[in-house]
Amino acid sequence: MTVFVLTFLLQVRIVFWNLENLFDYKTDSVVLAGGAVPPARQREFSPSGEKRWTGRKFYRKCSLVAKGIFWIADRYGGLPDIVAVAEVENGAVLGKLLWSTPLGKAGYRYVHYDSPDPRGVDVALLYRPGTLRLIDSKPCHVGFPTRDILLCRFLRDTSEFAVLVNHHPSKYGGALSEPRRAAAVRRMKEAADSLMDLGVSLVIACGDFNDTPDSPAFSVLSPSFRLLSEDLYNGREGTIRFNGSWELIDLFYGAPASAFPDSSFRVFAVRIPFLMVRDRTHPGEKPLRTYSGPRYLGGVSDHLPVYLQIH
Repeated sequence: MTVFVLTFLLQVRIVFWNLENLFDYKTDSVVLAGGAVPPARQREFSPSGEKRWTGRKFYRKCSLVAKGIFWIADRYGGLPDIVAVAEVENGAVLGKLLWSTPLGKAGYRYVHYDSPDPRGVDVALLYRPGTLRLIDSKPCHVGFPTRDILLCRFLRDTSEFAVLVNHHPSKYGGALSEPRRAAAVRRMKEAADSLMDLGVSLVIACGDFNDTPDSPAFSVLSPSFRLLSEDLYNGREGTIRFNGSWELIDLFYGAPASAFPDSSFRVFAVRIPFLMVRDRTHPGEKPLRTYSGPRYLGGVSDHLPVYLQIH
């Protein structure tokens, strides 16, 4: 079990999961600023698109997401208070995720803002009002068209804390993408610094950073932030598998760093059996994706969920 000992009393369970293209199967109300339907929606994620994305496939994916979260709850002794997600299309998708699965009956609500990402995917957050009180939330723009950073402030008993949900630019742009990821890290730090200036006691940043912790882009976080995934990274674990090797790009950071003593934290990637498949190219297993190219596989994501418990 992951355990944190903090300088003040706070108990919270958090999951982050990149859901890899959780698009709605309907396109009638899915538009970007200016009224354009995202190209990925037109060409791929619709019943008539390349991927033949239907209601049956969409709701199966929602069911597997819920099943994964309940599997985590069973393993770690309680439902996550917060489930932060990436690559969701909009609030309508999150609403369907809740009302079509037992997650809604578990009391989850969602926080989401549309971002200027060209593909039309955003970050979002599910939380349980029965265990946390949402004080406020807002999107933090990075400065160019990409996923916004979602900022949420919560109150648990008498402890106030904030969560920053990230999905930084991918490496598909090659060397040109590195400055964009560095800019996103700087924007995350600016948001955290502002929160702490306002008196927020603890900031937890999570997300798909599309970089491993040894990236130079993260150097600006020192000494304010501590990498909470350090034990996992040092153990050469990972959340995605590329050419037979695991890479850790889905991370947790905490600020101020002094709130997390060196010997008192661990973070584990949760390898859920029914979301894994044998890797036919390399030894071992890999996450079971929804699609491999145009071929439907029936899984959830190429990313594993990551779980953090503060206790």
